[in-house]
Amino acid sequence: MAETVQFDLVSPERRLVSVEATEVRIPGAEGDLTAMAQHSPLITTLRPGILTVSGPEGEAEYVVTGGFAEIGADSVSVLAEKAIPSGDMTQEHFKALVDEATDKLAKAQETFVNEPGPVDDAAKLLSDMVAMGDHIGLSAN
Repeated sequence: MAETVQFDLVSPERRLVSVEATEVRIPGAEGDLTAMAQHSPLITTLRPGILTVSGPEGEAEYVVTGGFAEIGADSVSVLAEKAIPSGDMTQEHFKALVDEATDKLAKAQETFVNEPGPVDDAAKLLSDMVAMGDHIGLSAN
């Protein structure tokens, strides 16, 4: 039997899940990563994407829009800005997330006319959000 880690997913509204997991696939800001038992300590930021938890009870997916993950040898804690079980994500939820990302991009373009950093960050947020929707079968239109 594979070793497990304690996995906790928390959003500002509530704790969504607290289970033993064999692996947690995380949409990190610098790229996807998989955390398993005995992982070296790491803290990373999240980008919008699908967080997948595998364990003795099966596999579960959660839509996350950002936040942080703290990984240790025996635990993985994710503090998400927003987190929704993938099966609960509707076209309306997704459209609201894309609209919010679109607004952030428009505001960044207005505010930071000659500063590409914040505009690039907002454009990446929107791109990641659309890619996440494609992954779960929802359209940004």
